[in-house]
Amino acid sequence: MTSIYLVRHAKPNHCWEDDRTRPLSEEGVADSEQVVKKLQDISFDYAVSSPYLRSVDTIKECAKNHNLEIHMDERLREREKGAEGNNFIMFRKRWGDFDYHEKGGESLRMVQDRNMEAIMELLEYHEGENILVGTHGTALSTILNYFNPTFLCDDFLRIIDFMPYIIRLDFNEKQCIGKEELLIIEKEYKGKH
Repeated sequence: MTSIYLVRHAKPNHCWEDDRTRPLSEEGVADSEQVVKKLQDISFDYAVSSPYLRSVDTIKECAKNHNLEIHMDERLREREKGAEGNNFIMFRKRWGDFDYHEKGGESLRMVQDRNMEAIMELLEYHEGENILVGTHGTALSTILNYFNPTFLCDDFLRIIDFMPYIIRLDFNEKQCIGKEELLIIEKEYKGKH
């Protein structure tokens, strides 16, 4: 069995404009310690993350404790958003039409396609291993939707305030055979991931 531990980043500094380099808030740094505690007894074989700073920083101490280098995978990055791309009206619109995107933004299908390409490679090259993955709210949601098409907008909105959030997906080869939420820390959503 292969297990992928998807870790949605802790609370970022919402005042930071650049999405790629947005750091964790002081609160987020403190909450990342809960990720370390929750996963301390898991024997991880591989760690990979979105290259966005908040995702890397959420799992870096956990990876360090397991003597793992964090590999960066650009395909695991968060959705590119255009103008007016992060509001509840747009959330509903995108989840209602997986191919819809605002000007300059990505559709959920685009996000899902690149994330799933990365996930399928992990399942192929790390079969039988425990894999730590640093990710984002929308990216994570598209992965969950791929394995369970009934995961839709209301499910996305349920986890929008979970920072950090850990869910384990278990696989027999490339078939998802189980999942378990391991950590939920609720923080108020501020309009950015």
